[in-house]
Amino acid sequence: MSAIRASISKDEGGLSPTSPVEESDSGFLSPPDPEPEPGLHGVPVRWYDADRNEPYTQIQPFAEKRDTSIEFFYHPITLTALALGMSLMAYVATTNDVLEEGKDKRRLGVYAVMSFFLLFSMLQFRDGPFIRPHPAFWRVVLGINLLYELALVFLLFQDLNTARQMMKYIDPNLGVPLPEKSYAENCDFTLRNVWDALDIFCIAHALGWFGKALILRDYWFCWILSIAFELAEYSLQHQLANFAECWWDHWILDVLVCNWLGTYLGMKTCQYFEVKYYEWRGLRQTRGFRLKTKRVITQFSPHDFTAFKWEGTASFFHYLTVVLLLAVFLAAELNPFYLKSLLWMDPSHPFVIARLALIFVWALPAVRELYQYLMDPRRAIRMGAHVWLLLATVVTELLVIRKWGKNIFTEPFPRHIKWAWGIGATILVLYPLTKFGIPSARRYLRRRRRDRRAKAL
Repeated sequence: MSAIRASISKDEGGLSPTSPVEESDSGFLSPPDPEPEPGLHGVPVRWYDADRNEPYTQIQPFAEKRDTSIEFFYHPITLTALALGMSLMAYVATTNDVLEEGKDKRRLGVYAVMSFFLLFSMLQFRDGPFIRPHPAFWRVVLGINLLYELALVFLLFQDLNTARQMMKYIDPNLGVPLPEKSYAENCDFTLRNVWDALDIFCIAHALGWFGKALILRDYWFCWILSIAFELAEYSLQHQLANFAECWWDHWILDVLVCNWLGTYLGMKTCQYFEVKYYEWRGLRQTRGFRLKTKRVITQFSPHDFTAFKWEGTASFFHYLTVVLLLAVFLAAELNPFYLKSLLWMDPSHPFVIARLALIFVWALPAVRELYQYLMDPRRAIRMGAHVWLLLATVVTELLVIRKWGKNIFTEPFPRHIKWAWGIGATILVLYPLTKFGIPSARRYLRRRRRDRRAKAL
């Protein structure tokens, strides 16, 4: 019997060795559907050559196999959720009117609108690339991102003073000017100064880079982004005083200690998930309280894990992808510094912390969707909703900062900063030109000469 089960497990591509197989059904299992061939007739097709109307691209985007280990949580409950949501909303609305007649309820109304929108998001939005702990969780994440983007669009059409006053409706303590703190007052490289520079933000740095490693899943990418961010701080410290730091704070505390530690731990976590033994045994098939508890905990771990291989120097396409993604990440990192300065928010304010935490949660599925769309177009016929919305969010933040800051950040860039960024931009253009452009031109000319010789003969 064990040989029969081993043969069935080998033949069934969708079953893991730990999947339960009924003895009565062992002789009637139908073979799985064949996997689609990559590209056209087994020949890979690049994303810029792919015709999205052809059958070889008509595959459900990011169609992961459903996590069937806990079937109860995957039964459709849209009508039940609608009934419960409407009942709760009716109860709170009518009871609140009776108990607090005449009181301003605008805040409660906004919360109700947001809650109902997130309920709709959870039930009706399209699934993303992740299915753990549940696809509904990532639909709510997408809904929160959309709410934030709508708020940014609204703020984009307001002037800065109006926006500052509107912040008081959210937190009455806001709307008060705050001094900009500089970290470059005493830059002597002494043990006392280094010790005094250690604060809660060092832990925040390490946690931030732990998250970036989980998002990007590439050592070199994280190191380039880490150095690029410090260079950006050097370039923008004439606009924001808290970008001014001592040299040892930039390169020792930030890059070599906090950023390296977070990146190292994050990449080790990625390597663990990459080689981890995934067991899809359901909760009912697990026996014993200890194993059931472990199974519940693993529900909050990845269903599977994809290692990213950006290979920025492999081709011009990979190079362009890495450069653009680096620019978007840099903008997402710098935007909160400008927004908190313009809106007079302290760095430890819950809104600032929430924005940093949410950008991590939004970027996890977004970068996965982007990687799959660019590197595996046969499985994605369109760009995913997470990456589209996150890109719109970062761009809208830039527009808001540009509009509000044009009369505040009026000091021009120093000459040496302009020269430095000019040289950097030149290198970014010259490298792909010499690496990919000139060899491609030579191959094209040689091919033309061969064609002419063949016609002459």
